Amino acid sequence: MRAFLLAVSLGAALLTLAGVAEARARGGDGRFDARRSTHFLLRQDVAIDQRTGPSGTRQFERDVLRVLEAGYDQLDARLGLRPRRRLEVSIYDPARFDAHYARLAPFRIAGFYGGSIRVRGDVRVTPALVRTLHHELVHAAFDAVAPGLVLPGWLNEGLAEWFSARTAGLVPIGGQDFAALAQIGARGQLLPIARLSAPSFASLDAGTAPLAYLQSRALVDHLARQHGDQALRDLVRRLLRTGDVDGSLARAVGVDSAGLEAAFRDELGLAR
Repeated sequence: MRAFLLAVSLGAALLTLAGVAEARARGGDGRFDARRSTHFLLRQDVAIDQRTGPSGTRQFERDVLRVLEAGYDQLDARLGLRPRRRLEVSIYDPARFDAHYARLAPFRIAGFYGGSIRVRGDVRVTPALVRTLHHELVHAAFDAVAPGLVLPGWLNEGLAEWFSARTAGLVPIGGQDFAALAQIGARGQLLPIARLSAPSFASLDAGTAPLAYLQSRALVDHLARQHGDQALRDLVRRLLRTGDVDGSLARAVGVDSAGLEAAFRDELGLAR
């Protein structure tokens, strides 16, 4: 299975860890530059200036906001999400991000959402950074539109992973991914959907987390391929209205979470 950085949505309880509240208030080094666009407030750690120079960091800010606004434009079309308030995004110097946030999970993270989008920065907008921004944008949008809604991890992370792949013009689950999942399943090592239904994957170890994210993306992609992208919009619409995951699944695609798991195993050619 390919190695990749994980963009992780962490539960609010994790933000009570020592040092996080201080970092949230002050920024990675105590200084943030702010820039606004139509739908976003971008706060960038000024330590990035030391590597890019003032002109470089201004271009970086413009590029990040362009990526975020492009993602916002696709939120409604793909998932039926349209936050009305401006979303806050903090871009940290990589070393400072790692120093403050590496302990939030036992595996390396590229970004997370906890009241605002927090991202490990770069000197330029790379494809990996674009996907991280779009992944966390989904979490921020759900929180803005329905702050009390708690989704199972497989759906929360699966939608974010699926969206970030689709907005990048990528196939969410390619042939190599499908083959890897089939092989893992044949060995009896797929994670049961009950385990994937915890609100957060933050407690998973570094060996289990990549599989949890891959399976979650695959489950959402299965829904989209079998029932059409419109089914995801319908599912999200029902979730926002009722908060009932299994009921929304049943009405949008005709199966609950257990039925989805069974259908996905059938697609992989696995015995039930």
